[in-house]
Amino acid sequence: MKKIIFMAATALQIISASPLMAKRSHGAETFNYNVDKFADLQILRYRVPGFEQLTTRQKMYIYYLTEAAQCGRDILFDQNGKYNLAIRRTLESIYRNYKGDTASEDYKAFVVYLKQVWFANGIHHHYSTDKFTPAFSEEFLVKEVKALPAGELPLRDGKTADDLLAEILPVIFNPEVMQKRVNLAAGDDLIKTSACNYYDGVTQQEAEEFYNAMRDTTDTQPISYGLNSRLVKRDRKIYEETYKIGGRYGEALEKIVENLEKAKEFAENDAQKEIIETLVEFNRSGDLKTFDEYCIKWVEELSGTVDFICGFTEVYGDPLGLKGSWESSINFKNHDASERTDIISRNAQWFEDHSPVDDRFKKEKVKGVSAKVITVAMLGGDCYPSTPIGINLPNADWIRRDHGSKSVTIENITEAYDAASQGTGFNDEFIPDEHTRRLVAEYGFVADNLHTDLHECLGHGSGKMLPGVESDALKAYSSTLEEARADLFALYYMGDKKIMELGLLPDKDAYKAEYYKYMMNGLMTQLTRIRPGDNIEEAHMRNRQLIARWAMEQGEADKVVEIKNMNGKRYVVVNDYKELRNLFGKLLAEIQRIKSEGDYEAGKNLVEKYAVKVDADLHNEVLERYRSLGIAPYKGFVNPRYTLVKDENGTVTDVTVSYNEGYAEQMLRYAREYSFLPTYND
Repeated sequence: MKKIIFMAATALQIISASPLMAKRSHGAETFNYNVDKFADLQILRYRVPGFEQLTTRQKMYIYYLTEAAQCGRDILFDQNGKYNLAIRRTLESIYRNYKGDTASEDYKAFVVYLKQVWFANGIHHHYSTDKFTPAFSEEFLVKEVKALPAGELPLRDGKTADDLLAEILPVIFNPEVMQKRVNLAAGDDLIKTSACNYYDGVTQQEAEEFYNAMRDTTDTQPISYGLNSRLVKRDRKIYEETYKIGGRYGEALEKIVENLEKAKEFAENDAQKEIIETLVEFNRSGDLKTFDEYCIKWVEELSGTVDFICGFTEVYGDPLGLKGSWESSINFKNHDASERTDIISRNAQWFEDHSPVDDRFKKEKVKGVSAKVITVAMLGGDCYPSTPIGINLPNADWIRRDHGSKSVTIENITEAYDAASQGTGFNDEFIPDEHTRRLVAEYGFVADNLHTDLHECLGHGSGKMLPGVESDALKAYSSTLEEARADLFALYYMGDKKIMELGLLPDKDAYKAEYYKYMMNGLMTQLTRIRPGDNIEEAHMRNRQLIARWAMEQGEADKVVEIKNMNGKRYVVVNDYKELRNLFGKLLAEIQRIKSEGDYEAGKNLVEKYAVKVDADLHNEVLERYRSLGIAPYKGFVNPRYTLVKDENGTVTDVTVSYNEGYAEQMLRYAREYSFLPTYND
């Protein structure tokens, strides 16, 4: 749970909604960042600057890692819902073979729905986790399915098109079936009411009891229980289906391993080879102790330029916060931009020592904090098409304590957002005064990147658990509180004079740009991401509203932050930035205490009071103002395409990168080239 997630992590990405033809010039080259726009989504491209300057071996290393990254695509679709592969493959077959009227309303709505399914890696929204509502008719889908030859349909053995339709129609069209991929509503059975495919036949109580019985509370180096498995109940017996070669998802994992083995031959050093060998061993055995060995080797390898994530990692998609979704990110270091993260890493102990939290919860000695700015070369699984802008791993608290962590800021992704942000009218619509607009325009990008650096490098790596406190003591509230803790650490220190002493911001008031955007986002503008009448479910949205609402309430007497009505519209106004910083410090101290002591009730109360409920009138106003601007609330990316260059003897001499693949074109190619799992994994 250590990410600034997808495109919604900071106010940068709200402001970064863009006109469809935004372009940026790079020397003689004009790069078109925009690809497609539909529903509430905009699809962008990202550049991979510096790839051409890498050595041929480094390019080959990246090439085979990018192949491994795509081989796990179907795993995530299946993890997100048990019918996702059947539905996606059915829709793709209709799309490829359609011979009807492409101008019909049914067909146009069908195409939008398919594009949404591609983007979300399933039938539930990638952010809200609500099920998509198709705007095409059930009759249209039935007609098109029945028009296809049986060989074009993902049928179970011995079954017909009618059998397929009987299975998927209720899932697609009935709003009462599989309503949410991840339900976090207090009081519900979170497993029974969530459509994700990490559990089958078990209740929340049964799952919690199953994993509680496994734990040894005296173990100071516990494995990540349940990370790489599906928990099922058959004939009154509960057991795990482990993700491994020969087990669940084995067909895809074999292909991943095949490409990892090829990549190993081009690794930059022996440590990278050992990392791959250990990851391969984990994919073969499914042994979580081997996974810990891999994490330790990975976090300690700092000399190479190329790096990667490729496996079961983050747990946001599980309502209990245990099961890892499959994801991949292939990257290489941006050496010039990493100067600021190097400075942060070298001063990690100072930041820990001067944190406003109780000394009992501080690390006496900060170990192995490494941070860098990276250029992402390929996104896969739960990082694609919607990607984080920062990552901090590994997740295991004891590995972070004993071996450290790696933090990255993905600057070519933030560059793409920034390039696509020009000329939307957002700042004029939501920022009430010219002084603040100038502040945001001048310092917004650099302040956002520093916030990401501090969040990932120091925020997640700060503090410690008290002895005997379980890592999942905060249960369903853990992700929200952890992201709030990291955000607060970053926010608190952005306003510290130490930042200027270290040369991390260009002006003593630059931090105010981030403070303003954060409060505006948490109190107002992020509401564009949810439907009228809904509560906030997603952990990062909850985190931001928790911080913003708590700070506004605590500073109400002194009017530190207000929502003011001006000329019939509401705006966030920050009157006292210094006191706002003090409030961030107070909340950081409390949330660190909650985590360190495992105070579930206090954490629950904070989240339920400040993070979940929405002001309906304000929500409707924000939605209307967004609609008037024509801004898409969410963004994601198509990947570049890498091609091996061979000489007349078939020897690889180079790897080239191209950026001309369209959204549907890429998704259909991935379906052709990287579909290794059977449609049904019951």
